[in-house]
Amino acid sequence: MTIIAYAAILGLVFGVGLLVYLVFAAIPSKSDVVAVVAPPSEAERERVERATFSQSLAAVMPSGYTGWVQRKIIFAGKAGDWTVGGFLIVRLVVTIVVVVIVVGALVFGAGIFPKVLGVAFAVLLFVVPEVILSSRADDRQKAILLALPDTLDQMTIAVEAGLGFEAAMAKAAQGSRGPLSEELVRTLQDMSIGRSRSDAYSALLARTDCDDLKRFIRAVQQADRYGIAVADVLRVQAGEMRVRRRQRAEESAMKVPIKVVFPLVFAILPVLFIVLLFPAVLGIVGAFS
Repeated sequence: MTIIAYAAILGLVFGVGLLVYLVFAAIPSKSDVVAVVAPPSEAERERVERATFSQSLAAVMPSGYTGWVQRKIIFAGKAGDWTVGGFLIVRLVVTIVVVVIVVGALVFGAGIFPKVLGVAFAVLLFVVPEVILSSRADDRQKAILLALPDTLDQMTIAVEAGLGFEAAMAKAAQGSRGPLSEELVRTLQDMSIGRSRSDAYSALLARTDCDDLKRFIRAVQQADRYGIAVADVLRVQAGEMRVRRRQRAEESAMKVPIKVVFPLVFAILPVLFIVLLFPAVLGIVGAFS
């Protein structure tokens, strides 16, 4: 077991060191812009080579997987910070660490339990990058879903007060924080630089994975196309989303008893049976002996 621990620590140290080196080396700097007008230095050439490596790594991966990673990065709101190539480098480092742990467990493990434990730990470690990326994306979409009804209420009040739809959107974005506010601000920025309203809304839908937001944007597009009053659309959409939010809360509450069954059966009831029946079993054994 000690040898497995040493192998795991060695693999983790190697993987973390390589990960830190690749991540910090791939961070762009102002020298990337200067390279356009000045001869590239040795460090800049190395950075270009590492970028080429990440692009080559993305090229050999299945297109479906790279597309999934790209969508999750966008949904997580990290499109400007994370890249598909950077994520694939992290995936490569984790894979190397997993291989080291599995080999160490199978070769140096004394007995079946250390081997199974090492392989199980490696399997869990292997899926960590995808789990982290998916959780970031899901958390951001849930935050958008929760903030949408209140934001629509603010927009409805602003429109009824005499503001236009874009001005009401800007007012609601300024009065709140979170991913929904960030997406509204970016949509307004897209329209301010000359993009049409339809294109800006389509870009907003491409950056999010929230069904309620998609329904709202489609309703606004239809209202704009057919000349329907935006205030009426906002009022109806806000009411429907409040109802759906309450229904989701009720659904989550109904799922609680089902989720409690597993820990109740496998954790609480065995201990309860031991506490209640163990004295009686001891008494019966003592009586017959």
